[in-house]
Amino acid sequence: MTQYRVLPGPEHFLPPSAASMGIRLPNPGEAHINGVIVPEEKAYEEAAKQFLMAKVPTLFPGPLVLWAWNEKAAKKATAIRHLYNTLKESVQPGQTPMLIPMPDYRPKYPKINPEVEINPNHPNLTIWHNKIDCCMFIGVHCHQANLSLKIIRGGTSCYTIAMCAQAGHEDAMLSFRDASVEKIMKLAD
Repeated sequence: MTQYRVLPGPEHFLPPSAASMGIRLPNPGEAHINGVIVPEEKAYEEAAKQFLMAKVPTLFPGPLVLWAWNEKAAKKATAIRHLYNTLKESVQPGQTPMLIPMPDYRPKYPKINPEVEINPNHPNLTIWHNKIDCCMFIGVHCHQANLSLKIIRGGTSCYTIAMCAQAGHEDAMLSFRDASVEKIMKLAD
């Protein structure tokens, strides 16, 4: 039996959770790429490479950083803006970096404007509409990020990156843990 890998999809209608397939979360100082535990430095390089190769590299900041509910969140939001501005300066002609917020987790029915926000219950709609081929979730609560990442893996070919303030996300193709202002700035550099 071959070892399961978390790869861009579309995998199938109902992909298994990566955790149920044996993918484990990284320890401090580590990350994972396609379900393989690697040193964090290697993950920074791979994330930068994926963003710079993508036609539509996109950041999806969530409510943990969008609403300045404490000083730490406000500083992370500023770092994310810096990362986005760095991405805009680094891309080639023909690439279209985007910053699309996930301000809350309420379903957006009957219609969502996929150019200005992502519906957490149907993230694939925003990805399809904007032709996003690489995205990063940051500041999204773990339970919602895992759900969205699994839906994206199941129905799109988008490369997913997660920068988690906790232990990481096994359903992302690349996942960092213990997100901080310093880690966001390091990715920008």
